[in-house]
Amino acid sequence: MKPIELDRLLELQLAPGITARVVTSQTMTVAHVQLQKDAILAEHKHINEQIVNVMEGELELTVQGEAHVLTPGMVLVLPPNVPHSGRALTDVKVVDVFHPVREDFRQTSFAGYKD
Repeated sequence: MKPIELDRLLELQLAPGITARVVTSQTMTVAHVQLQKDAILAEHKHINEQIVNVMEGELELTVQGEAHVLTPGMVLVLPPNVPHSGRALTDVKVVDVFHPVREDFRQTSFAGYKD
């Protein structure tokens, strides 16, 4: 086991203005996500439980129609299969933790969220 340098990982384009560098273990995925101001993450859902950790900036995250403005130090836990979307109110850095593994993030590119 040795340390991983995030800057050396492939950067995935999740949506226009949204990129991620992803580390996957046997049971979970951690995505270091950067969103440019005004970037939109369309509503989607996935089988994974997700913990959203805002590190920098302001992120509006809408979960089942309810909007939440998250700022540094705030965390939101999303159960599996819950529809959610996002909008970057400023430039944003987020660390997302997923369980189980996000198989769609193991690829060398990201084709977009599917229902």
